[in-house]
Amino acid sequence: MDWELVIGLEVHAQLLTATKIFCGCSTAFGAEPNSQVCPVCLGLPGALPVLNRQVVEHTLKVALATHCTVAPRSRFARKNYFYPDLPKGYQISQYELPILEHGFLTVEDDAGNPKRIGITRIHMEEDAGKLLHPEGPGAGGREHSLVDLNRACVPLIEIVSEPDLRSPKEASQYVRKLREILVYLGVCDGNMNEGSLRADANVSVRPRGQAAFGTRAEIKNLNSFRFLEQAIAYERRRQIELLEDGGKVIQETRLFDSARGITVSMRSKEEAHDYRYFPDPDLLPVVVEPAWLEAVQRDLPELPDARRRRFQEGYGLPAYDADLLCQSRELADYFEAAVAAHDDPKAVSNWMMGSLLRELNKEGAPPLARAPVTPRHLAAMLGLVKQGVVSANAAKEVFEEMWATGKMPEAVVAEKGLARLTDTSSLEAAVEEVLAANPAEVQAYRGGKSKLLGFFVGQVMRRTQGKADPAQVNEQVRRKLEG
Repeated sequence: MDWELVIGLEVHAQLLTATKIFCGCSTAFGAEPNSQVCPVCLGLPGALPVLNRQVVEHTLKVALATHCTVAPRSRFARKNYFYPDLPKGYQISQYELPILEHGFLTVEDDAGNPKRIGITRIHMEEDAGKLLHPEGPGAGGREHSLVDLNRACVPLIEIVSEPDLRSPKEASQYVRKLREILVYLGVCDGNMNEGSLRADANVSVRPRGQAAFGTRAEIKNLNSFRFLEQAIAYERRRQIELLEDGGKVIQETRLFDSARGITVSMRSKEEAHDYRYFPDPDLLPVVVEPAWLEAVQRDLPELPDARRRRFQEGYGLPAYDADLLCQSRELADYFEAAVAAHDDPKAVSNWMMGSLLRELNKEGAPPLARAPVTPRHLAAMLGLVKQGVVSANAAKEVFEEMWATGKMPEAVVAEKGLARLTDTSSLEAAVEEVLAANPAEVQAYRGGKSKLLGFFVGQVMRRTQGKADPAQVNEQVRRKLEG
């Protein structure tokens, strides 16, 4: 049978705020366990939550970037369930009146065609704490667990998609696109290793052409693009094999075991009525006046897709360059700062995609904001190449030295003697020396092996330490050999 895969995603994104959603505790990552808690996030009796205004403003930015409709009035509800890392016994979330609904993102399907993925809703909520399971001698092993409540009350938005995705790659693309937008907006750091962005995948299969959906399984807490694709691909195989063997898919929550590459059952899937939602009596409804939304709109940065188009149309960059440079707001800003000082966009793009990204991708490299080669360094170096002060080959050494020392290119050129060879007599001498050192190759060239020209040019460039003009060298060598 020809089976069709159906995927819907629920993405949890931690909002970039200094304090939690309902109290003044810090949201800083990596602090000592339980050092960032108070009566509100511990859920102690009598403690009253107060909504962090910045959480709402960040959420409104997401609304504008994902084409969502903003509810003029939304409200928080209590989602009741017991879990050891949720001491008050309920999570403050939104339910029947979420703040955002009916948006979309456009991704590419597996054939490379644009495809619109619907966003059902986006709502605000608090995170729960975290269970720790100590290991090693004296740690207790599996005998007990520890609870860290630093994450309790950290602000999240949950972005729920329509079941429009049809392959693991589409699902991965959707989350990548979402992450890119959230980071561009400055509302989420997108760090999946630290749990700032994680996805739950609802996966089902149905015979192709059938309208009704199959029974879905939810795979929780996928925190990398690779794991997301692997988990969905495994779940597709598992469900198809189960159905073709005459079995039934059970609606349940599953976890992905990345070491074994399989999903395993965690618990039966709860329905909304199991959580006994009811409006939180301690929080007022969230009212978004048009003036507030307009103010947020005015502060909205240029989004990645619009910037890609501008880079192609305004700077004449190929689509590949524009796509790569706009995958990060910092990288795109760097490019524009360098182009402002050196008006050759393609040259700037080439050096950024080559030397700059190569250095940034090395283990232990600093982030772009602290890179020793700034846009001013790069623009000045390209200026020297354009003026003929250094050759393109010598510029590579200049770049490496700038990266190692942070010095400006003029200083590097002077200290290392990398200025272009302009003395014609020195170049002629270098050519003569190369020809004299390779008599057999000279005879072969003159006997018809014209491809040896490149060999001689390379030898002269090496002898002049890359400081000669390759075109000049080519001309000199050819004249000497054929003259």
